[in-house]
Amino acid sequence: MRRLPVYLLIDTSGSMRGEPIESVKVGLEALVSSLRQDPFALESVCLSIITFDSGVKQILPLTPLDELQLPEITIPDSGATFTGKALEMLCQKVDNEVKKGTTEQKGDWRPLLFLMTDGKPSDNQLYNQMLPEVKKRAFASIVACAAGMKAQTEPLKRLTDNVYSLDTLDSTSFKKFFKWVSDSIGVGNKSMGATDDIELPPPPPEVNILT
Repeated sequence: MRRLPVYLLIDTSGSMRGEPIESVKVGLEALVSSLRQDPFALESVCLSIITFDSGVKQILPLTPLDELQLPEITIPDSGATFTGKALEMLCQKVDNEVKKGTTEQKGDWRPLLFLMTDGKPSDNQLYNQMLPEVKKRAFASIVACAAGMKAQTEPLKRLTDNVYSLDTLDSTSFKKFFKWVSDSIGVGNKSMGATDDIELPPPPPEVNILT
């Protein structure tokens, strides 16, 4: 069975402490629950979570939905937001985890990437160096979410045209965002095999499209 790899990059810098990260956890649970109700997704979607702050960790290696248990997400008291280092790890994990096709068997589907941050890259030079590397990995879709008023959208627009914003960091907004992520993955499932990028479904009112 060909897999649809989905990578979630989540900013866990100090400003996400308290309600914001608890809301993210609720959203992630809703995302997994929603995907498990989709027979196509249950058969093919594999999920990975990479968190980034002053350190970068893959807290969930690429795992099939039916085997997945959401790991605990911890937040440091303060520190930098190493988005560039997160993209560097992402490229390494995609190279190691996503199966490439051979003459004898088909590889995985093109992966999807969802990145969420409430700030800006502290390692801007590395971030800029990693942008062409990410593009080389041929993601079927890259979605970036600027969460809260302090999130800077300009760096995200250099990564992808699909940049969205959440004005508030409450559980309602995050649940709606992750439900939309689930819908987007579902669309990816049903359009697999197409060479074009995935056409994302319209976001809910809580998720603002940035042009």
